Amino acid sequence: MESRINKAVTFSTSAYKSFVKASWDFASVVQVNGIEVIQGNLNDLTVTVSPEILNTGLELQEDPNAPFSIPIMSTCGCLLRMKCTGDIFSNQINKGDLPLRYKFLLHVLIQCISNIRAGYDIAGNDIIGLMVALVLNKPV
Repeated sequence: MESRINKAVTFSTSAYKSFVKASWDFASVVQVNGIEVIQGNLNDLTVTVSPEILNTGLELQEDPNAPFSIPIMSTCGCLLRMKCTGDIFSNQINKGDLPLRYKFLLHVLIQCISNIRAGYDIAGNDIIGLMVALVLNKPV
């Protein structure tokens, strides 16, 4: 069985830059039938993205009742195994405190999903948790 991370990373689809930019300009989070979804208009077409659509499309097989964060001790243990030289108990980790391969992974996560105001070298607990989940191949 192929891992869900490998499936999500290697899934090939056409993504046009203009559509991505347009979706962020016009997308918003709304509630539909009590479920939060991302909804936006692209070329006069209403597009709705829900967790169920992502789970089905990427075959994530996520359990809705599963915990949504990695325990702090697992995070600290993983950071130690990654040979992180910074303060692993702080609320932020500088990507310069990690070896090259993990520094690149953290850089990609910061560029893709970080709050722009936070900067490009510092990652908060939420992004560190996502990186640890990816490294340990655990659902978040």
